Amino acid sequence: MTQRLRRLAWRCGVLAALAGPAMASPAQWRVPILVYHRFAATVTDSMTVRTATFEDHLRVLRSQGYTVIPLRDLLNYLNGRRAGLPAKAVVMTADDGHRSVYQVMYPLVQRYRVPVTLIIYPSAISNARYALTWDELRRMQQSGGVDVQSHSYWHPNFVQERRRLSPEAYRQLVRQQLLRPRQVIAKQLGNTVDLLAWPFGLYDAELMKEAQAAGYQAAFSLEARPVTRGDSLWALPRLLMVDAYDARTFAALLKKNSQPAPSAAPAGVSP
Repeated sequence: MTQRLRRLAWRCGVLAALAGPAMASPAQWRVPILVYHRFAATVTDSMTVRTATFEDHLRVLRSQGYTVIPLRDLLNYLNGRRAGLPAKAVVMTADDGHRSVYQVMYPLVQRYRVPVTLIIYPSAISNARYALTWDELRRMQQSGGVDVQSHSYWHPNFVQERRRLSPEAYRQLVRQQLLRPRQVIAKQLGNTVDLLAWPFGLYDAELMKEAQAAGYQAAFSLEARPVTRGDSLWALPRLLMVDAYDARTFAALLKKNSQPAPSAAPAGVSP
């Protein structure tokens, strides 16, 4: 199957899910963006989610009628380029480009037909032992359902860098960190790179202006709440996923942070 046909198949699966249910009312509208980092058989640090836990999350999404939509669909809705989204919509992202994304996450999202946005810092790709390679990213993107976006160039702590550098050196660092990943990812993968996740979830008004000037269309933070219509496109919140969210607590988290289902039967994640 060609790359174009694979992508079309993914889109058709998502669109079929969107076609059935009624939409939630404006007052109820909220969409959680989930963010994962690393996966393993056992928990090795606070950012690691066990493989079994992640598959539990996918089962909960499917069994309880959630629709996992591409991040781009959410942004198109917020920008007025899309008429609506299904009730119980959820977005899935994974930060940093850890090799376990290819080894663990990717086979499972393929099996459950769940779209995911991978947010990477290119300096590590094909360089750091813990990181993905460009070939792995290319395979995932070409298979359909995977988008690759920017997490800056080498994931600096902008708060610390501002204290350490002169104002001019800091501005130059910020511009390099925002512009270079757009160029490198586009060159390696051929996709449009216009979405940014703030390193460590840290941002301020100056950084938001620099992101706009660098050509980004939206940026994402780390906050334990869903996206609502009142949120800035330059600091859209995401919920950090950790292994402590077993099936029961994950289901409760989704219920708290998602828009309620309409009276009609809700759409589900494609099996």
